[in-house]
Amino acid sequence: MKKFTLTLKKSVFFLFAAAFLLFSGFAAPLDHRGFIHDFLNKYYDKDEQLSTLKQYEIKVTNTGFCRYRKVYANGKEEFFSFSLSRFKSVDFLGNTLRGELVLHTKNDDVIVQTRNDKAGAIDSMATYMVVPLKNIDAEQLNELHYHLKEITNKALASGK
Repeated sequence: MKKFTLTLKKSVFFLFAAAFLLFSGFAAPLDHRGFIHDFLNKYYDKDEQLSTLKQYEIKVTNTGFCRYRKVYANGKEEFFSFSLSRFKSVDFLGNTLRGELVLHTKNDDVIVQTRNDKAGAIDSMATYMVVPLKNIDAEQLNELHYHLKEITNKALASGK
């Protein structure tokens, strides 16, 4: 019985060692969408709009859409969405403490919708989306720009 358990322990050890060696030899692919999603949520400036904004939501979906939804205290909702494959450029207006990230698209590719507004529901298109950010430096913005460009380049290479 001791010989059987020793053989079992050895085989389990070698199985784990082989699995470790197999998976450590491959680099995990960069998840650009996940990086962008985490980045925008981490540096989002909710303090600036705290009195008027009830809720916000920023998502980057698996299908490559960037979605930004704001719900105000008065019930008004604003929704912005665009495909990251249509990304053109990025601007940052502000300083390291607080500013606005402006994501430009190639054409009128940003879907803009409002609901529960006194002026009525509005559906339109825009060429950019603005996201307020705080506590960010130039190196972090360059990294965000890199990931946005990589998604655009992959979409161009695949023909989307």
